[in-house]
Amino acid sequence: MDHLRKRRDFLAAAKAERAGATSFLMQGRDRGDAGTVRVGFTVTKKTGNSVVRNRIRRRLREAVRRVLPDAGRAGFDYVLVAREAALRTPFETLVREIERSVRKVHTPKAPGARTHAPKSGASRTGPSRSDLPKSDAPKPNAPHGAREADGRPEHPASTGGAGAAAGAPTPPSDDIKPTPADGGLPA
Repeated sequence: MDHLRKRRDFLAAAKAERAGATSFLMQGRDRGDAGTVRVGFTVTKKTGNSVVRNRIRRRLREAVRRVLPDAGRAGFDYVLVAREAALRTPFETLVREIERSVRKVHTPKAPGARTHAPKSGASRTGPSRSDLPKSDAPKPNAPHGAREADGRPEHPASTGGAGAAAGAPTPPSDDIKPTPADGGLPA
Protein backbone atom coordinates (compact mmCIF):
# COMPACT_ATOMS: atom_id res chain seq x y z
CA MET A 1 0.00 0.00 0.00
CA ASP A 2 1.53 3.29 -1.15
CA HIS A 3 0.68 6.90 -0.32
CA LEU A 4 -0.63 9.49 -2.75
CA ARG A 5 1.76 12.40 -2.87
CA LYS A 6 1.03 14.39 -6.02
CA ARG A 7 -1.66 17.03 -6.28
CA ARG A 8 -2.91 15.71 -9.61
CA ASP A 9 -3.61 12.31 -7.98
CA PHE A 10 -5.66 13.96 -5.23
CA LEU A 11 -7.59 16.01 -7.82
CA ALA A 12 -8.27 12.95 -9.96
CA ALA A 13 -9.67 11.09 -6.94
CA ALA A 14 -11.85 14.09 -6.07
CA LYS A 15 -13.58 13.79 -9.46
CA ALA A 16 -14.32 10.08 -8.99
CA GLU A 17 -16.68 8.17 -6.70
CA ARG A 18 -17.47 9.38 -3.18
CA ALA A 19 -18.74 7.83 0.01
CA GLY A 20 -19.59 9.92 3.04
CA ALA A 21 -19.28 8.94 6.68
CA THR A 22 -19.54 10.86 9.93
CA SER A 23 -15.76 10.91 10.39
CA PHE A 24 -14.56 11.43 6.83
CA LEU A 25 -15.40 11.61 3.15
CA MET A 26 -13.84 8.87 1.05
CA GLN A 27 -13.01 9.51 -2.59
CA GLY A 28 -11.94 6.60 -4.74
CA ARG A 29 -10.97 6.08 -8.36
CA ASP A 30 -9.86 3.20 -10.50
CA ARG A 31 -6.58 4.13 -12.17
CA GLY A 32 -7.08 1.45 -14.80
CA ASP A 33 -3.89 -0.43 -14.06
CA ALA A 34 -3.07 -3.40 -11.86
CA GLY A 35 -0.76 -1.41 -9.60
CA THR A 36 -0.80 -1.25 -5.84
CA VAL A 37 -3.47 0.36 -3.70
CA ARG A 38 -2.62 4.01 -2.99
CA VAL A 39 -4.05 6.09 -0.15
CA GLY A 40 -4.00 9.82 0.58
CA PHE A 41 -5.21 11.79 3.57
CA THR A 42 -6.49 15.36 3.70
CA VAL A 43 -6.90 16.99 7.10
CA THR A 44 -7.64 20.71 6.80
CA LYS A 45 -6.84 23.41 9.34
CA LYS A 46 -10.49 23.83 10.20
CA THR A 47 -10.36 20.46 12.00
CA GLY A 48 -7.92 21.87 14.56
CA ASN A 49 -4.32 22.76 15.26
CA SER A 50 -1.39 20.62 14.10
CA VAL A 51 -1.53 18.32 17.13
CA VAL A 52 -5.20 17.54 16.47
CA ARG A 53 -4.67 17.15 12.71
CA ASN A 54 -1.77 14.75 13.20
CA ARG A 55 -3.74 12.68 15.70
CA ILE A 56 -6.67 12.43 13.26
CA ARG A 57 -4.26 11.46 10.47
CA ARG A 58 -2.67 8.74 12.63
CA ARG A 59 -6.07 7.28 13.58
CA LEU A 60 -7.26 7.22 9.97
CA ARG A 61 -3.97 5.76 8.75
CA GLU A 62 -4.16 2.89 11.26
CA ALA A 63 -7.82 2.16 10.46
CA VAL A 64 -7.02 2.13 6.73
CA ARG A 65 -4.03 -0.15 7.36
CA ARG A 66 -6.42 -2.68 8.94
CA VAL A 67 -9.11 -2.49 6.23
CA LEU A 68 -7.54 -1.90 2.81
CA PRO A 69 -5.32 -4.99 2.53
CA ASP A 70 -8.51 -7.10 2.45
CA ALA A 71 -11.15 -4.70 1.10
CA GLY A 72 -9.11 -2.50 -1.23
CA ARG A 73 -8.71 -3.25 -4.93
CA ALA A 74 -5.46 -3.20 -6.86
CA GLY A 75 -5.19 -0.18 -9.13
CA PHE A 76 -7.41 2.01 -6.93
CA ASP A 77 -6.59 5.36 -5.34
CA TYR A 78 -8.39 6.29 -2.12
CA VAL A 79 -8.43 9.72 -0.48
CA LEU A 80 -9.88 10.26 2.98
CA VAL A 81 -10.92 13.84 3.73
CA ALA A 82 -11.09 13.98 7.52
CA ARG A 83 -13.80 15.62 9.57
CA GLU A 84 -13.59 16.75 13.19
CA ALA A 85 -15.62 13.71 14.28
CA ALA A 86 -12.70 11.44 13.33
CA LEU A 87 -11.09 12.38 16.63
CA ARG A 88 -14.12 11.50 18.78
CA THR A 89 -15.42 8.44 16.92
CA PRO A 90 -14.56 5.14 18.64
CA PHE A 91 -11.82 3.35 16.72
CA GLU A 92 -13.89 0.23 15.91
CA THR A 93 -16.65 2.47 14.51
CA LEU A 94 -14.03 4.23 12.39
CA VAL A 95 -12.89 0.86 10.99
CA ARG A 96 -16.50 -0.11 10.15
CA GLU A 97 -17.09 3.25 8.43
CA ILE A 98 -14.01 2.71 6.27
CA GLU A 99 -15.17 -0.81 5.33
CA ARG A 100 -18.60 0.50 4.36
CA SER A 101 -17.13 3.42 2.40
CA VAL A 102 -14.77 1.17 0.45
CA ARG A 103 -17.71 -1.06 -0.55
CA LYS A 104 -19.70 1.99 -1.61
CA VAL A 105 -16.84 3.40 -3.71
CA HIS A 106 -16.50 0.03 -5.47
CA THR A 107 -20.23 -0.28 -6.21
CA PRO A 108 -20.86 0.75 -9.82
CA LYS A 109 -23.46 3.44 -10.37
CA ALA A 110 -26.45 2.87 -12.62
CA PRO A 111 -25.93 4.20 -16.17
CA GLY A 112 -26.90 7.85 -16.31
CA ALA A 113 -27.07 8.21 -12.52
CA ARG A 114 -25.70 11.48 -11.19
CA THR A 115 -23.07 11.23 -8.51
CA HIS A 116 -23.08 14.94 -7.69
CA ALA A 117 -25.62 17.76 -7.57
CA PRO A 118 -25.97 19.68 -10.84
CA LYS A 119 -23.65 22.68 -11.14
CA SER A 120 -26.00 24.68 -13.33
CA GLY A 121 -28.02 27.60 -12.01
CA ALA A 122 -31.13 25.44 -11.69
CA SER A 123 -32.63 25.43 -8.23
CA ARG A 124 -34.33 22.44 -6.72
CA THR A 125 -36.79 24.61 -4.81
CA GLY A 126 -38.11 26.96 -7.46
CA PRO A 127 -38.05 28.12 -11.03
CA SER A 128 -34.83 29.19 -12.68
CA ARG A 129 -34.24 32.87 -13.36
CA SER A 130 -35.07 32.46 -17.02
CA ASP A 131 -38.54 31.15 -16.05
CA LEU A 132 -39.34 34.26 -13.99
CA PRO A 133 -41.03 37.29 -15.55
CA LYS A 134 -38.48 39.97 -16.42
CA SER A 135 -39.71 42.42 -13.75
CA ASP A 136 -39.51 39.82 -10.95
CA ALA A 137 -36.00 38.64 -11.79
CA PRO A 138 -33.43 39.84 -9.24
CA LYS A 139 -30.72 42.18 -10.43
CA PRO A 140 -27.51 40.29 -9.60
CA ASN A 141 -25.09 43.14 -10.33
CA ALA A 142 -26.90 45.92 -8.44
CA PRO A 143 -24.74 47.22 -5.56
CA HIS A 144 -26.17 47.30 -2.07
CA GLY A 145 -28.21 50.48 -1.54
CA ALA A 146 -28.29 51.37 -5.23
CA ARG A 147 -30.76 53.92 -6.52
CA GLU A 148 -33.04 52.87 -9.34
CA ALA A 149 -32.42 55.98 -11.48
CA ASP A 150 -28.81 55.47 -12.49
CA GLY A 151 -27.69 52.43 -10.48
CA ARG A 152 -25.06 54.38 -8.51
CA PRO A 153 -25.08 54.14 -4.72
CA GLU A 154 -25.93 57.26 -2.79
CA HIS A 155 -22.91 59.08 -1.41
CA PRO A 156 -22.98 59.49 2.41
CA ALA A 157 -22.26 63.24 2.10
CA SER A 158 -25.43 63.73 0.07
CA THR A 159 -27.58 62.24 2.81
CA GLY A 160 -26.03 64.16 5.72
CA GLY A 161 -24.54 60.98 7.15
CA ALA A 162 -21.16 60.33 8.74
CA GLY A 163 -19.34 61.17 5.53
CA ALA A 164 -20.68 64.76 5.36
CA ALA A 165 -18.17 67.57 4.89
CA ALA A 166 -16.48 68.76 8.09
CA GLY A 167 -18.00 71.90 9.52
CA ALA A 168 -21.12 71.69 7.39
CA PRO A 169 -24.28 72.07 9.44
CA THR A 170 -26.47 69.02 9.50
CA PRO A 171 -30.18 69.58 9.23
CA PRO A 172 -32.05 69.13 12.50
CA SER A 173 -33.95 65.91 12.92
CA ASP A 174 -37.63 65.91 13.83
CA ASP A 175 -37.10 63.79 16.93
CA ILE A 176 -34.30 65.95 18.44
CA LYS A 177 -35.46 68.97 20.42
CA PRO A 178 -33.14 72.00 20.67
CA THR A 179 -31.80 72.74 24.15
CA PRO A 180 -30.41 75.98 25.60
CA ALA A 181 -26.89 74.50 25.35
CA ASP A 182 -27.39 74.14 21.58
CA GLY A 183 -28.40 77.76 21.30
CA GLY A 184 -32.02 76.83 20.87
CA LEU A 185 -35.03 77.90 22.86
CA PRO A 186 -35.92 76.00 26.03
CA ALA A 187 -38.83 73.64 25.65
